[in-house]
This record gives sequence, C-alpha cells and structure tokens, in this order.
Amino acid sequence: MILEERPDGQGAGEESGVRKGCDPLMQTQHGRLQSRRARIYQQISKELQMRTGAENLYRATSNHRVRETVALELSYVNANLQLLKEELEQLDGSVDTCRHGSEGVAAPMIPLGLKETKELDWATPLKELISGHFGEDSTSYEAEIRELEALRQAIRNPSRNEAGLELLAAYYNQLCFLDARFLTPARSLGLFFHWYDSLTGVPAQQRALAFEKGSVLFNIGALHTQIGARQDRSCAEGTSRAVEAFQRAAGAFSLLRENFSHAPSPDMSAALLCALEQLMAAQAQECVFEGLLLPVPAAPSDGPAQLRLAQEAAQVAAEYRLVHQTMAQPPVRDCMPVSWNALVCVKAEYFRSLAHYHAAVALCDGSLVAKGELPTHKQVFLQPPDFCAPQGPALPQEPEKRRRLGKAHLKRAILGQEEALRLHAVCRVLREVDLLQAVVAQALRRSLARYSELDCEDDFCEAAEAPDIQPKTHHKPEARTPCLSQVKVADIFHRLGPLSVFSAKNRWRLVGPVHVTRGENGFGFTLRGDSPVLIAAVIPGGQAAAAGLKEGDYIVSVNGQPCKWWKHTEVVAQLKGVGEAGVSLQVVSLLPGSGPPVAGDRWPALLGPGGLLRSQRERGCKTPAPARASPRPLLGWSRKAKQDKSRDSAQPCTLALPSPPESPGWP
Repeated sequence: MILEERPDGQGAGEESGVRKGCDPLMQTQHGRLQSRRARIYQQISKELQMRTGAENLYRATSNHRVRETVALELSYVNANLQLLKEELEQLDGSVDTCRHGSEGVAAPMIPLGLKETKELDWATPLKELISGHFGEDSTSYEAEIRELEALRQAIRNPSRNEAGLELLAAYYNQLCFLDARFLTPARSLGLFFHWYDSLTGVPAQQRALAFEKGSVLFNIGALHTQIGARQDRSCAEGTSRAVEAFQRAAGAFSLLRENFSHAPSPDMSAALLCALEQLMAAQAQECVFEGLLLPVPAAPSDGPAQLRLAQEAAQVAAEYRLVHQTMAQPPVRDCMPVSWNALVCVKAEYFRSLAHYHAAVALCDGSLVAKGELPTHKQVFLQPPDFCAPQGPALPQEPEKRRRLGKAHLKRAILGQEEALRLHAVCRVLREVDLLQAVVAQALRRSLARYSELDCEDDFCEAAEAPDIQPKTHHKPEARTPCLSQVKVADIFHRLGPLSVFSAKNRWRLVGPVHVTRGENGFGFTLRGDSPVLIAAVIPGGQAAAAGLKEGDYIVSVNGQPCKWWKHTEVVAQLKGVGEAGVSLQVVSLLPGSGPPVAGDRWPALLGPGGLLRSQRERGCKTPAPARASPRPLLGWSRKAKQDKSRDSAQPCTLALPSPPESPGWP
C-alpha cells in the first residue's frame, strides 16, 4: 500500500455511487432469484434485531450465568448471519463454485467470516479538531468527512475478490493517516469503535483507533480465507491462487498475534490467532498436495511419485493433527465452532489414509525394483520402537512380500477412510456437507477396489502391521504478509497541510500577513525545505527581521496564495518575481512543546517488523516527514516490544532524508 498526501485539492468527495470493491448486497439485480433474495434479506433483518436485543442484555446484566447464556445466543445468531450472507453471495453469482468432472471433486475448506461493525459518525470529533486545533473552517471539510464515512461504509461489506482486499487496505491506510494527523499520546478521537467477534458474535468496543486498525487487518486475513476457499482447485492456476490466499491469511493473523496482546475481542487474542494461523497453514499444505495430484502422469503406477505423494499426504495429516490439538485447548475450545473441529478430525484421518494408499500403490509397483530406487526405511516409514531396521533397503524386493506389505497399508487406508466417514456422520453440521462425504467415499471405493486386486483366496498368512508414513514435503507454504504495497492511497485531509507541521502533535501560531520589502541585501532571510518551506535563518537588522519574521517559521502564503504544498523552487521563483512593492507573507510559528522539525521520516511502527506503514521514500511519497513524536502506546492495547523493555509503546521507525539546499533571500 503506497501512502501519499495529496498536494492538490482534487479527490475529496469525487467518488459517487458504489465504490469499487464494495458489494452492497446487489439490491438492484433482477431475475428469477429476486424473491429468494428478499427472503434472505428478511431473515438477515430478523437476526440483526435478535442480535441487538441480545447485545443490550449482555451489556446491561452483571449476572455471570446470564452473560454466558447470552454469549451462546450471540454465537448462534452470528453463525446464522454468516450462513445467510454466504447464501446471498452465492445467489448474486460473484464466485463460480462449480466443479468440473468427478476427478475435480475436492474436500471443502474452512473460510473465516468477517468481523462486523456498526456505523460510525466521524463528523463531530473531526470538525472539533479541525476548527479547534487547526484553526480552519470545519464546514469546508464536509466533503472530506463524507468521503471517509463512505469509505468506512463500503468496507463493512467488501466483495469477495481482489477488489475487496484493495478496499480494506485503502481504508486501513487512511486510518494510518488519521492516526498521524489527529491523534496524540494524550488525546484520542473520542469515538467508540464497535466490532463483533467473528467466531462468537460477542460485541466489543474501544476508543482506541488501534482496535479499528486491528479489526480491519483481521478482515483482510478473513477475506483471504474466503477467496482461497472459493478457488476452483481442479486446475493448477486455481490451486496456486488458493495456496497464496491461505498464506496471506496466515500472514495477517501472524502479524496480529506477534504485535498485539490483550485485545478486547476474543477472535483477536493470541491463542485464537495462533489456531487460525495453524489452520490456514494446514489448508495451504492441503492445496499443495492437491496440486501434485493434478498432472496426469505418463506412468500412473510410478513408484517414486507415489512415495512422494504418500509423504506429502502424511504431512497434511500431521498439520491437521496439530490444528486439532490446538483447538482442543482452552480458550480456543470455547470459541471455535464444533463443526470446524469435526472437519479437522475428518481431514486428519482422511489424509493419513491417503498416505497409506499411495504407499501401497508404490509397494505394488514393480518399477521400484527394476530401477533400483528402493528408499531406506527411515526415508519413508516411521518404525515401531521394537523394530530394528537393516542397513539395506527397507522395502522387500520379493513381489510376494511387497504385495503383503502393500495389502497391509491398504488395510490401514480403508480403516482410516471408514473412520473419517464415521466422524463425518457424527457431526450434524458435517452431515449436510455432501461434498466432503463424496470425497471420502470416493477414496474408500478406490482403496477397496485396489485391495480386492491384491487379495488372494489362498492367502492364509497373517497380514503384517503397516508402519506409519514419515511426513515430508518438498514445498512448505510459509505465512506471507498481506500485499498492501500495490495500492496508491492519498491522504483525504491533505488540505490541512503537510503532516510534518500540521498535525495534532504540534501547536503553532499563525502570523501575518507580514509585508516584507526588498532591501540592499535582499529580503534578509534564508529558505530551506519543501512543503512547507522553512525560514532557516534571518539576517539581523534585515528587512525580514524588521517585519517580525523569525528563524523556524514556515511560509504558508505568498501574496495571498496558499503555499503549504509548494516546493522550494516554487517559493523562490515567486519571490524573485516581486517588484519594489515587496511581498506579503503568512507564516506559522511552532509553539513550545511541539515536536522539532526533522529531516527523518517518523511514522508509528504498526503491526510488523518495520511497520506496515512504510517510510515515505519506500512509499514513493514526496511530502516532507512529520514532526518528531515521542513513542506512545497503541491506545489501550499492550504491544509486545521486541527491542525495548517497555511493553506499552510503539517505537517509531526512522529514515533519514537529505535536507534540500539552503537558498538565501533574493536581492
């Protein structure tokens, strides 16, 4: 996300209609499904009314048992709302969820619902700050305030695609501008930010703008999960997009977990975020395995390829077992939906059975012996404690022994798939997911067919116990930070002036208009810097000193023309062109207690190493750096310091920028 302050007066309030990336339920669509949409709207309205009543009761009561009951009801209502909105999204046809062919059947993924929020009135606190602190006419900024409110309204229901991600990222970065311009360590906006928990539906509110930022970042990760779950994984391109989406989701949750603690919302607690991060990593690993199954091999019974698939499937099973262990621990257990836990168990059993199936196919393939590619026991199998593996190859070379061992693996595959079907049938929610049952049942039929091929009527030997498969992957998906650096965002309130001076962290006094004439030595001052131009030095006894100008003043107007955003060369050119009558200047003088002007770029470090707010040079922004501000807490949240013992302050990141050359007053 490239942040910049707009040096011109355009852009505020220009957008009209529906913003790109916003999907306001598409109420204008017509067709045969309109009546069904209307029914869903009525159900959504009913659920919202129930949630409002439950929320009021939750806040009003102090009885612990009543609060637990209401919290359970809120969780149920929130789940219904998520299902209704997903159904509406499918009716609107924004994503094609169909599968092509029986081989394209894939197990369903777990998408995360977005956090919901209430409407917010930005006008009152922003107008008070603009008129009180900045000394501007607050009514002239109504267009900018409307633009901010429209942007926040749009992010309440982003579209489930890349445009929705860009919309959320744009709003997040506008929040960063608001933080830098309007907030101080001792002052907040005075607004309550209301957000509902994504998993339980329990409301949470805080005055901290950091809570708003964290909630938006959470929704960026949640939207990535929905995009990944909706990809068509029957093709290589769709599988690749799904892997990246789940990686981005894991990266977003990792940023929140590593940089914030004591969040007011349960779904943003460290334990829940850790579980979500592990879940997204497991789903990305599953997509990697599915990608390996897509190419149709020239030799379907190729042994080395089957052994690799066996270990990849074992890796996916190990990932889901880890997720299940995390979900079983409190407080995660109290917040995670029961159906998610059941689905994770089913997938762990399913992929463990797939590992045994592919190992059996490899054992029954004669090409391993013919090519001399038999792996050692430690490379593929986990050995029982009392097993002493020989130094030579672990897989038997005799066809009959390999057939028996392969039969043992097939038996474990069949048992695992039957267990997965049993777990699927136990959960009421999963019973309605026909696709999951179809996937496991298809694998079971395939295993039974293979087992019948190996089973001999005169085989009276006791089947050997098949060892577990060693988990191993050649492609470990790592968490990736959400891509926020590709969208160019302009500061909505750029007309207030450059952040280097005109922010709530600074106090200033407006001086002028001051009339300065040209003397023998010019105007008697030296200029430096851009946007705004700084009076670096005043010659004693000169014209500027006589007019009352001082070193450190910023020029904001030349002959009645606002020049807060003028470059150094533009101000110099304007001064060169004045005649004997002189020039009329308006300046601002920083008052004691304001941060001194610096050449470095100092932005609060937010959500990640180096901060998600990049330096102005990295953002391609040409505006000067904001004034130096003392480190301050993230407004009610404890930040985990990495290089400082303090846990309640965010250490700003600094980038030194070269100062522009000084220019004397022109004679």
